[in-house]
Formats: sequence, structure tokens, C-alpha cells
Amino acid sequence: MTNPNLTTGSIWRLHHGDKEIARLTVTGADMPWTHAKVETLPGFEEFRPLFSEQERAADEEDWERADACYVQIRSALTLTFPDGGPVAEFMLHIHDDGTAGWRWHDEPFDAVKP
Repeated sequence: MTNPNLTTGSIWRLHHGDKEIARLTVTGADMPWTHAKVETLPGFEEFRPLFSEQERAADEEDWERADACYVQIRSALTLTFPDGGPVAEFMLHIHDDGTAGWRWHDEPFDAVKP
């Protein structure tokens, strides 16, 4: 059975508070990562430097800095499934080339048991 959230063309939405700031249109999935084209909306520009910093940190394999960016992203932004339901946990990378990749889970990562 195919997950409808991962169907090419499905639109996930990124929010800051109650304001939608980006739409992520699925272009493919390479589990556990989902890939998308990003349409930025008003309000996104405030967070662009944070995503750029996260990308630089990952490229430089500075995982402590990348983790700090992740914490800032997760404390400020929420992601919703195409059906509008909230994503409990996600790790999102928005790249300077207008693409994104993310992992997600139905439960917060710190609540997941090994």
C-alpha cells in the first residue's frame, strides 16, 4: 500500500504559528527522506538564514551546529500533512536551490522507544 502523503504532487505545509510560510510539493521519496520543491510564502524569509546555516553546518559535518539549527527550527515551526493534520516530529532541510528534504514520525522523537 502506498502512503498518500508521499505521492508525487502531495503538498505538505510549513507554518510559523498559525501562518503558512511555505508549501512543500513532493517530488519523490527515498525512505526515510521525502523530497520536495519549495514554494516560499510571506513570512518564510525570516527563517531562510537559519535553513542556510543548517545546510552549511551539515556540509561541514559540524553536527553540533546542525543540531542547534534543528532545535531552533523545531521550536519555531510546525509541519502539516497534505490532509492538514499536524506532523508530530520532523527533521526538515530547506536548501538554497528551492528544494527540501525531510524525515518525519508520528510521535515526537524523544518519545520513540528503541
